[in-house]
Amino acid sequence: MPPKKPSINYTSRDFSTIKNDLVNYARRYYPETFRDFSVNSFGSLMLDTVSYVGDILSFYLDYQVNESFLTTATEYDNILKISRQMGYKADLSPASFGVLTFFILVPADLTGAPDYDYAPVLNSNSKFKTSDGKMFTLLENVNFKDTLQNEVVVGEVDNTTGVPISYAVRARGQAISGELAVQEEVLGEYVRYRRIEIPGENITEIVSVIDSDGNPYFEVDFLSQNTIYVDVQNNGIDSQTVSSILKPISVPRRYTVIKERNSVFIQFGAGTEENVEEVLDPSKVLINTHGKTYITDDSIDPASLIKTDSLGVSPSNTVLTIIYRVNTADDTNTAQNTVNTVADPVFSFQSEAVLNIDSVNSVKDSLEVTNEEAFVGDNPFPSPDELKQRALGTYSMQNRIVTKEDMMTAAYNMPAKFGTIKKVGVYQDTDSFNQRNINVYVVSQDSVGNLQPSSITIKNNLSTYISRLKMINDTIDILDAKIINLQINYKIVAFPDIDKFAAIDSSKNSIANFFNTRGNYEIGESFLITDIFSVLKNSPLVLDVIDVEVITKTGSLYSDSNFSVAGNLSRDGRKIICPFDSIFEIKFPNTDIIGTVQ
Repeated sequence: MPPKKPSINYTSRDFSTIKNDLVNYARRYYPETFRDFSVNSFGSLMLDTVSYVGDILSFYLDYQVNESFLTTATEYDNILKISRQMGYKADLSPASFGVLTFFILVPADLTGAPDYDYAPVLNSNSKFKTSDGKMFTLLENVNFKDTLQNEVVVGEVDNTTGVPISYAVRARGQAISGELAVQEEVLGEYVRYRRIEIPGENITEIVSVIDSDGNPYFEVDFLSQNTIYVDVQNNGIDSQTVSSILKPISVPRRYTVIKERNSVFIQFGAGTEENVEEVLDPSKVLINTHGKTYITDDSIDPASLIKTDSLGVSPSNTVLTIIYRVNTADDTNTAQNTVNTVADPVFSFQSEAVLNIDSVNSVKDSLEVTNEEAFVGDNPFPSPDELKQRALGTYSMQNRIVTKEDMMTAAYNMPAKFGTIKKVGVYQDTDSFNQRNINVYVVSQDSVGNLQPSSITIKNNLSTYISRLKMINDTIDILDAKIINLQINYKIVAFPDIDKFAAIDSSKNSIANFFNTRGNYEIGESFLITDIFSVLKNSPLVLDVIDVEVITKTGSLYSDSNFSVAGNLSRDGRKIICPFDSIFEIKFPNTDIIGTVQ
């Protein structure tokens, strides 16, 4: 008879259980060979070694399996990779947006009126910065001749005649954090799925990629996306109300952007210039007519009009000019009236050659800048839990907005170059006529992590972004969520022989750590007073909790939201009910958490 195979306990996976099984195995099958199992014996050394290796292998096997699933992964880089597989592309270096206000002095003509020949155009890509070096770039041309949009007041007056000498012109333009950088990449022979790394940190977006022959490459979400939509000028009879026409174009030359925590890559496909993807005749694809050639049945994805599956052209034997935008600081949010330095302005005068050079230089030198509203949109890295929830939401959304969760996911997924939203709340507008209007409430963060209203630019960008995904008969309003700042007053009993100041500091730190750990409240989320009781009772120096009181904070440093805590307290007094369009915040934990010891 063949020897009976020894039984193996596959549930033994740690050091002690593996060693115990090995000892039993040796005693049973090798009783004459190994007899000394004392701690200092050679046999014990061998068993310890095998158990040690088995424990390590078992640990890393479990660890790697856990890191392969989104819900159990713990390493940030692994969560990013799995999220990317599910269709979510995290923006780890977002940009902040805002509006800059410009002032310039224009000389008067012989009649005393503004001489608009000396009113220049401040071109886009002009640079401005804060006193601590944060750079901001103008996104649009600012025309100081536009008398409809600009404000004009008398600047200087001749003291003798009283005739104006110059006029001050006030204009505004949208700006974004960061500045443009250029990388030239010399490419050799053809490589499938070529990947190019963009050097540096805090890269927010790839602006353009052009080869040495002038062929542009277009960014797509995924390389399988072979069609994009661009806007072209509308010259029709309705051009006054509809300025642009949305037009689909095929993009055989395309790339996708892969962002990691410390690097950014652009990824190309596997096609060649000799085998550029062929665009099919849409009529042969979409119309069910006898004698036509079909690639699908009666239904088709309109974005799939490409005959080959090479996933785009991989550039070769050329020089790629890559223009990208990079932030000059880790935190680009900035308070109002802090962007006050003209760094690199670019002017255009209509007929500069015939103008007086001294007057032109005087106009250029008179340029001043400020930001009358804060620049917001830059959020810290999302936490691992936030990243997981956004990835799951993206996967279920499937690139369309049907449910409330889809709308929130789309808002969080707006590309970083358009600004970022900290919190989103979505509610149906029951007062609307057609019952299909959706109110989207949003709030952003300032440079120190406090909540503040999103800028007009961010809200406009969000409206444009989600409009392409929403259902055709839905209407959407982007609104500011009301910020309600709270103060917590509490009274405790400390343990005997405990210094009361130490008890207050300890309990205050416990509450502050609780809010730091839980993160910001959601829009419409209630404030649980019972949470404060629970935190205080678990504080090491607190014997008992006598009372917890929550009040609102208003004033210059706080929001001006009119909110009654007593009027929104639940019947049992356990929670403060938050209105659906508002969000709670403990803005300054050091001063807004006040404790006393009885």
